[in-house]
Amino acid sequence: MALSLAVALFTSSAYAQPTDKEMPKGFDQVRPGIPTGKLDSVQYVSKTVGTTRKALVYTPPGYSKKKKYPVLYLLHGIGGDEKEWLRGGNPQMILDNLYADKKLEPMIVVMPNGRAMKDDRAVGNVFDKDKVEAFATFEKDLLNDLIPFVEKKYATLTDREHRAIAGLSMGGGQSLNFGLGHLDKFAWVGGFSSAPNTKRLEELVPNLEEAKKRLKLLWISCGDNDGLITFSKRTHDYLYENNVPHIYYVEPGVHDFKVWKNGLYMFSQFLFKPVDGASLTKYTLLGSPASTNVRSAKYPQILPDNRVVFRVKAPSARKVQIDLGKKYDMAKDTAGFWTVTTDSVSGGIHYYSLLIDDVALADPASETFYGMGRMASGIEIPDRTGAFYAMKEVPHGDIRIKQYLSKASNTWREMYVYTPPGYDQSAEKYPVLYLLHGGGEDQRGWATQGKTNLILDNLIAEKKAKPMIIVMLDGNLGNTGGLAGFNENVLRAFENELKQGAIPFVESNFRVQPDAQNRALAGLSLGGLQTLYAGVKNTDLFSSLGVFSSGWFANNPKLSDPQYEFMKDNASAINRNLKNFWISMGGKEDIAHQNCQVMMKKFDDLGIKYQYSEYPGGHTWPVWRHDLHGYAQVLFK
Repeated sequence: MALSLAVALFTSSAYAQPTDKEMPKGFDQVRPGIPTGKLDSVQYVSKTVGTTRKALVYTPPGYSKKKKYPVLYLLHGIGGDEKEWLRGGNPQMILDNLYADKKLEPMIVVMPNGRAMKDDRAVGNVFDKDKVEAFATFEKDLLNDLIPFVEKKYATLTDREHRAIAGLSMGGGQSLNFGLGHLDKFAWVGGFSSAPNTKRLEELVPNLEEAKKRLKLLWISCGDNDGLITFSKRTHDYLYENNVPHIYYVEPGVHDFKVWKNGLYMFSQFLFKPVDGASLTKYTLLGSPASTNVRSAKYPQILPDNRVVFRVKAPSARKVQIDLGKKYDMAKDTAGFWTVTTDSVSGGIHYYSLLIDDVALADPASETFYGMGRMASGIEIPDRTGAFYAMKEVPHGDIRIKQYLSKASNTWREMYVYTPPGYDQSAEKYPVLYLLHGGGEDQRGWATQGKTNLILDNLIAEKKAKPMIIVMLDGNLGNTGGLAGFNENVLRAFENELKQGAIPFVESNFRVQPDAQNRALAGLSLGGLQTLYAGVKNTDLFSSLGVFSSGWFANNPKLSDPQYEFMKDNASAINRNLKNFWISMGGKEDIAHQNCQVMMKKFDDLGIKYQYSEYPGGHTWPVWRHDLHGYAQVLFK
């Protein structure tokens, strides 16, 4: 039996997956001279509803009761019935033409009425409560009444591998709900422009591992201008984050049959054949606008495999490039738009520039962030490991922007301050982490690029971090000489600002625990050097230090040697005072990696205790988000 099923499933391995990515124009019209399938109107007894119900059944050209066929159940929308596909989609013509082109496995297609109630007509207010609930009731009608009827009346294969379900709009939601909820019944599931009846994600895919194991194909498609695309997008995002293979197909269009016919055309060609899982992310016409796009901007778009499509209008430009760490030449069309598709980009936020005739500019379609010493475009790429900084339904803290007159410099300065959930309703005093940005950035970096508030909100909700205040300081103190002008005086100026300006202001304006055991310091890159300097010299003020992607310069002994000398003379006090000396690096590709290795060897020689970790990704914000996530969990415990 198992052998016969395997043979049946793979007999058509010569039929490749679709080579085209959309239905040719006119493909839904009658093609003279080809074999055609047959449409039957059938009635079946529904014990679920307590009445006789109707369905349309398409049998393929040459249908014979001597052969057994797989079955696709094709569902309509909230305003339709069993004839909606027939009236608006010409499914029989699409299927006939696919058979003629040898692109389809012979199958039976059942188009039922998904409104499971005694009066199931699409009349009156189709959004009435009882009519909407009838779409959920159809689950029992489908499983207990319709499928047994079809399998008794027609020559069908009755195992899950030969049963598919798909639908449009409300029927798309039904298909996802019923198909993913009954993987013992369906191996092929498709949702075209799925409606809000789609279940919440954790309910929709209750067993992720089972879904990965048992699904032959999960298809989600929608038009880019469909008002319901958010439901398809959130389903795709959840599946992507949890590594469930699927196709997320976005095309130009709205909530209409142009999109749904194309969905049937594409989805049906995959059915009941071997599926190449590695190719699934390539099936789409469009990407999704990046979350960092300005309002209503369609580009940049992120494709399912994290390649990025950039598009900009510059009709008079001679050359346009995208600089995303790697430079990409853009191609110009006749309307003056320049376009390029990048390689796959790693998850998290990345700075980029438009280069128009070799001038670096911000992309007007993207949000800008202060980085690289200027306002730069940034793009947020989906990250499977990024759930720790996702917006979730948990209590949220606040980011507060505070200006203060620094007693150290007698100048007005600015800090961003994260206060944990419940701060305003509590009389509690909190520990404080002072968190420092890198070179070319400022106090905004950790709040915007770093997503500090979301990281801490999620950690606190999971009870993995203690509620704390995080103070994000401006570490820029007048050094305009770059690396050449970077010396101990610059570091000393920061130390003075921290001790005489920032800490006194925070402890006078926020409810904090004003002692070393409840005070921590950390920073990335330049901020890591500031932490090494001000933190190590003041372990009577801080119980934890975090150094992200940083290290004393191996080629600058004038700066570094005095620091090591200080640590040698104070090693016992440093080890005694610091609960955590936390050092992390973005792998060997991190530009600070070598300096850090040299520094840690010095620490070993000096007997300085520390903890070290690496997370691949280089000298980038995705790494530093991960660093904060790890570091925050060890603080104040």
